[in-house]
Amino acid sequence: MKVLFVCNQGQNRSRTAAEIFKDKFKTKSAGLYSDKPITRQQLSWADIIMVMENRQRAEIAQRFPDIYMQKRILALNISDVYRYKQRELINTLQAKVSDLL
Repeated sequence: MKVLFVCNQGQNRSRTAAEIFKDKFKTKSAGLYSDKPITRQQLSWADIIMVMENRQRAEIAQRFPDIYMQKRILALNISDVYRYKQRELINTLQAKVSDLL
């Protein structure tokens, strides 16, 4: 299964998620507001898209409405208060992803 993790900048939450789940899934990470914002190709690649917050799901719907309607997009509800690979972030990601999948 190919999972794309999405957050605001693609530096902390989604990057950590892609790292910790790379042995279980094929993973990539992306940011909506980064220097290299999420692309149509990245969204098309994924079987499942996991956003960190519901507003990111809404932003994907606005930018890519055709892809949005075709993809399973799950919100993890993880606030932007963590650093890359922070232990609390890893624990939260592991619990929430396992609950959803």
